Amino acid sequence: MYLVVFRNRKRADIDAAAYGADADAMEALARAQPGFLSFKSYTAADGEVIALSEWESEAAAHDWRRQADHAEVQGRGRSDYYESYTLFAGTPTRVHRFGREG
Repeated sequence: MYLVVFRNRKRADIDAAAYGADADAMEALARAQPGFLSFKSYTAADGEVIALSEWESEAAAHDWRRQADHAEVQGRGRSDYYESYTLFAGTPTRVHRFGREG
């Protein structure tokens, strides 16, 4: 598994409708990519967003990063949507799981 954590803050003057359309399109496109495992996004009370995506491999995540439509929207993210962001990516060194059997 390869994990990508995208931590971001949106600009105050963001076009929310345009951002929402791009975000929905990118999630649908990511889900269709080979090696995609999961995606979830969480918004904190102060407005910071954490988006988590899981991929089968580093190569699959890199292929997603280079996908043409995704690369175009990344550019809009930097120019139009985000005040700041940090991206963390890698293979977890430890994974602990718990699940109650039903």
